[in-house]
Amino acid sequence: MEIPNIRPGTIPPDHVAPDSLKGIPRQQTKHARWSGQGWQEFVASLRDKNIIVREDRAACSIYITDGGGMACALPHGIARAESSRQISDILKAAQTYKVPIKVRGGALTTEGESVAFGGLLLDMTGMSGVIGIDKKNLTARTQAGIYWHSFAEVLRRQDLDYLSAPLNLTASIGGTLSVGGIDVNSPKHGCSADQATALQVVTPTGEIVECSEIENRELFERVLLGYGQFGVITEATLRIRPFCPISMHYFYYKDLRTALEDMMRMCREDAADYIGILTMLDRAINLLVAFDSNEREQEFFARHKHRVRGHGEAGFAIKMASYYALRPWKIKEAIYLLDRKRCLMPEFSPEQHMANNKIVDRAVVFSRSVWKHWGGKQMVIPDIATSEEKFIEAVVRGNEVCKKYFPRYTLYCVGIKLRKGLQRYEMSCIPPDATDIAYGCEFEPMLENRIYSMDYLQSFKNEIYDIGVDMKTSYYRFGGMMKGYIRRVFGDELVDKHLEMKRAADPSMILNTDIIF
Repeated sequence: MEIPNIRPGTIPPDHVAPDSLKGIPRQQTKHARWSGQGWQEFVASLRDKNIIVREDRAACSIYITDGGGMACALPHGIARAESSRQISDILKAAQTYKVPIKVRGGALTTEGESVAFGGLLLDMTGMSGVIGIDKKNLTARTQAGIYWHSFAEVLRRQDLDYLSAPLNLTASIGGTLSVGGIDVNSPKHGCSADQATALQVVTPTGEIVECSEIENRELFERVLLGYGQFGVITEATLRIRPFCPISMHYFYYKDLRTALEDMMRMCREDAADYIGILTMLDRAINLLVAFDSNEREQEFFARHKHRVRGHGEAGFAIKMASYYALRPWKIKEAIYLLDRKRCLMPEFSPEQHMANNKIVDRAVVFSRSVWKHWGGKQMVIPDIATSEEKFIEAVVRGNEVCKKYFPRYTLYCVGIKLRKGLQRYEMSCIPPDATDIAYGCEFEPMLENRIYSMDYLQSFKNEIYDIGVDMKTSYYRFGGMMKGYIRRVFGDELVDKHLEMKRAADPSMILNTDIIF
């Protein structure tokens, strides 16, 4: 047997040693399961009020994981939301018997935020109706368990549309308002939470409260972007708008920094109604811009187009062909990009949803286009949200981390218009040093059904989160694998302030535990 040549006084690396992941301390990433003490008394009290609680494994197993597929656990039982009064009774009983309640809508979390590690899982999809539409004032009142695509369908029948929603429209409205909600029109309209004008909320102690910027404003501000800590949103009044088809244009870049600079300039100058970046590796970057009206489109081409440094599809194809012709050893990468384009781009212009070269159903197109190609059995999406000054550096650094860990990945970058002086931004995805506009980037590896260890994926996410800590930014997602970062991000003073507010609002600390507190 050949003996390895080891210099005297050295020890070969042990790749499975506890410290083999240099600089990445191992952290508990799954919560301990709740003990179950008081569960039977809790369930009996609910059944006395004719509230159905399913405890069988078949029913509970439906909720075993979330959209990320990384956190898995079973609740002791599940209840399907039927009314605000029912939710009130559940939360009052939970306070009495100290039973944890996890609220779940579309379950598009990736950090286990909608996975119940014991206790009761409250499924909000039972409350999914549109209550009323005010065409004169352009608002709609809806139950919070409705998915965005269902809400969009109801509006569309009356020639109306939502303002800002998450890209995946199988998210619930209540869940989205609790975390923010970012769209490619967020540079113009802000996050989804900023479209709410009024809410009905069931507090952690079971009070049913109407709140808005005028009435019970403190609760209104804490529930929006509050990550489910201060109440269950049961109804929401949202700003809406008249329906209009949209026209979309794409500009392609081979340099990430240049694409980011162009995107940010367009956001600052309000150059388009929709602006965002989706990458296919950092050698093929797609900047999309879209418009709600011919006038806006014409203005863009008159005032802004000449400063766009990206190429049209034909010009970019020639440049890429030249690049790979000189690098035949990268033929697999070229084939991957061609296949990606072939599969993805037709999704943005399906014939049945187009008229006169305009998209007539952005709800279907955006939701299907993005998630059909990014979803899978497992999904990790660490993210960073920054002020304008920090954004390019954060994305470039995060891009290098992606290249280090995965052969294929994508970045999704958008701007977020901010309203001034809102308490809801405190300790949220909105970075504290951002003023008129913030920027966010999701770093999403293409796992392509490969099997990665939890340690490997955690190491990747840690390196992204470490960039945020180093640069003093924020994140979209809390809970699960990143819970250990919350104090490092926001500092003890701010976290302790919110912890005291949580304890005052939720004496038994039963609502959506293990997300922040």
